[in-house]
Parts: sequence; structure tokens; C-alpha cells
Amino acid sequence: MRHGRASTVAAVFAVAILVGIALAGSAAALEVGQKAPDFTLPAPGGKQVKLSDLTAKGPVVLYTFIQAFSGA
Repeated sequence: MRHGRASTVAAVFAVAILVGIALAGSAAALEVGQKAPDFTLPAPGGKQVKLSDLTAKGPVVLYTFIQAFSGA
């Protein structure tokens, strides 16, 4: 059961990153070592997921799927 929850949180976080990138547009990129701004996104089951809640539990790895939705 715990593995399923971790996978769900990871999937929600990946989608959050993609949405953040899409909405950022011309926003300045973070430099290496800078903290990402905190954000909250809806999660399955009507719950909310905050970046700060995830980072409080340990390191968070961000991975982007550059061509995931490009049809390539």
C-alpha cells in the first residue's frame, strides 16, 4: 500500500512540475542550489500536495519528461 501512495505522490509531483514549466513562460530559471518556490496542487482523493510537505520528509528529485507529450 505504501508503494502505491509513493507512486501516486511522485506522479502528482511530476505533473506539477510540467504544469509549472508550462505556466512559467518567460520566468527566470532557478540557479543551481536555489530553492524552488513552494506550491500546492490537487492530489487524488481531493487532497492537496505541497512541495514543502514533500521536502520536509527528505530530498525531492525533479524529473521532467521533455518529449512526453510532443508525439515524438
